[in-house]
Amino acid sequence: MPTTAPAFSDATASDSALRRFLFGLPGVDAVGLEARAASLGTRSIKTTAKAYAIDLAISMIDLTTLEGADTPGKVRALAAKAVHPDPTDRTTPRTAAVCVYPDMVATATAALAGSGVKVASVATAFPAGRAALDVKLADVRDAVAAGADEIDMVIDRGAFLSGRFMKVYEEILAVKAECGTARLKVIFETGELATYDNIRRASWLGMLAGADFIKTSTGKVATNATPANTLLMLEAVRDFRAQTGVQIGVKPAGGIRTTKDAVKFLVLVNETAGEDWLDNHWFRFGASSLLNDLLMQRQKLSTGRYSGPDYVTVD
Repeated sequence: MPTTAPAFSDATASDSALRRFLFGLPGVDAVGLEARAASLGTRSIKTTAKAYAIDLAISMIDLTTLEGADTPGKVRALAAKAVHPDPTDRTTPRTAAVCVYPDMVATATAALAGSGVKVASVATAFPAGRAALDVKLADVRDAVAAGADEIDMVIDRGAFLSGRFMKVYEEILAVKAECGTARLKVIFETGELATYDNIRRASWLGMLAGADFIKTSTGKVATNATPANTLLMLEAVRDFRAQTGVQIGVKPAGGIRTTKDAVKFLVLVNETAGEDWLDNHWFRFGASSLLNDLLMQRQKLSTGRYSGPDYVTVD
């Protein structure tokens, strides 16, 4: 059943109004949430359905490299893999996007021109978000000017955890304004938010501020995407659309490494938000190593043999 939320026509009128709204959201039953996530994770799919799920998962991947040692050559290689994940089988779907730091956007844009694969860029002093707002906005402008189709921003967790919700809200608004036509993914870093109640509040805060996607994590902390925190965010986007008619995407990121993991998340999407979210316009995996396992499982289904990791390209 949808989670009932208070009316929010005036929720962002003031700091106090926003605080009342966020603390008026229903509390999260942690035991019930984790039990439902675990139960959905036991679902199994076979043969044709599994083949469909694997291809769908591949098409939802934001193939990512976010390392200090990134080079133009590495980004071009990743772009080639995104367009043709399995060079021996051109029926393999493309990934949704390639995600890089802002200084690598121009390289990725040139490599992906005409492919249909989006260029995503982290911004706003990723992953910590510890920078002045003008620096964060310059980060976004640079990425958009270089050709980014999507911006993945991090919220100020310090401001959120200290109750300065309007500061977080206004920062998201400012970043959204700099995005132009680029879609905005708002990263909460759920592992640092400490409670499920905070994850629910962050989800609604991000959606009220104009996020096109809400995203669990940077992938740079110990706890990243989990079935439970993703389920909670899927409930939030479902309920937000029920009340506003506006559909928001969800992106779990970090720690999703196997086909089995990916299928569990797709079941969560289908059973919680519904089929409308089973599309890479509305659901993404922030992952890199996941693609290799999906490719090995895909090869097994088509050939009957399980290829080792040496048979797929290494990130």
